Amino acid sequence: MQKAKNKAKKQLPAILGGPPAFEKIIPITCPTIPSTADLFKEYKKIFKSGMLTNASYVEAFEEAVQKYTGAKYAIATNSCTNGMMLTIKALGLKGEVILPSFTFHATAHAAAWNGLKLVFVDCDPKTYNIDPKKVEAAITPQTCAIMAVYIFGNPPDIESLEKVAKKHKLKLILDAAHGFGTKYQGKSAGGFGDAESFSLSPTKLLTSGEGGLVTTNDPDLARKLKTGRNYGDPGTYDSEFSGFNARMSELHAALGLTSLKVLTKNVQRRNQMVTLYKKLLSQIPGIDFQQIEKGNISSYKDFSILIDAKAFGLSRDQAYQALNKENIMVKKYFYPAVHNQIAFRGYPKRDTGLKNTNFIAENSLSLPLFSHITEAQIRKIVKTVEVLHVNANAIKKNLK
Repeated sequence: MQKAKNKAKKQLPAILGGPPAFEKIIPITCPTIPSTADLFKEYKKIFKSGMLTNASYVEAFEEAVQKYTGAKYAIATNSCTNGMMLTIKALGLKGEVILPSFTFHATAHAAAWNGLKLVFVDCDPKTYNIDPKKVEAAITPQTCAIMAVYIFGNPPDIESLEKVAKKHKLKLILDAAHGFGTKYQGKSAGGFGDAESFSLSPTKLLTSGEGGLVTTNDPDLARKLKTGRNYGDPGTYDSEFSGFNARMSELHAALGLTSLKVLTKNVQRRNQMVTLYKKLLSQIPGIDFQQIEKGNISSYKDFSILIDAKAFGLSRDQAYQALNKENIMVKKYFYPAVHNQIAFRGYPKRDTGLKNTNFIAENSLSLPLFSHITEAQIRKIVKTVEVLHVNANAIKKNLK
């Protein structure tokens, strides 16, 4: 170990004038696209049919998702956010919704667009997911729903959240944007709560280019979602309620179907690469990891580390600057936390301070991870992190 440290000390970080670790930028993520030859065959069939939106490929995709997740219904949409917006609309929710602040802001947007009052509560310091005890403590007579999130693909404490929701007669909506491929206690994401909304954007394991999916076991909600994605029109040209265009195109559905075929392999691959990351990074002081509870499998849409500035030698923000200089793209997910963003500062924080949320948002850093990343790339990234650690004092002086 000491020999490795001495070697790292001799290596000059790019931020101090050395050559970047990578000649070309290593992206934070990159879609793993299946065979384009197979995909183009399907596109030819679609163009020949003349049906470009919400037809047979969308239906086939929805059926395949139902089979994969075990959910009774799957409704394809043009985004995860629109799926959540329609879900809230279809459930007729009014009043307050309890949600985490450590999340992508789309979680909050979906509720705010429906006129709900947002009540932010803190997250668990280990899993980064919404804390069920904090949720229950924030419930008032005005509370109508709980929104929980699969942070980086890590499933929340669904059993506890479902118990709280049932006890207080609340709806439970899961923002599963990161969750396709995740398993909670051996069961695939998709069949929990009142509804789960998935993202299929290019950064996700299951991608349709752009798009989303809502899964549910409620037949009435499924019918309303299918109606809502078509302007609230059930096919009679007589709108039942105010919906909007959230339809998925046949082209996107074809890509989604092809992507689904390699999903299981990609989840396994990401978990293997995260295991390697953790094994190597654990030897460097000041680095901690998100906890995945026993019995759960994360999709690892993202891999995030928590940096202890004192032990590592650099703050998260300093490491962020230095790693980007090495052509290693890293991201500060999710910073600032939603409750600190301009659009949401006026909403109440019953859990005053949101201590865990602020700490994780200010100290976590996501490293490159995609399904086809190589072991060599990971080893080089970790080696670069080590170089920053052993040269921390010089880097801090340079950044002043």
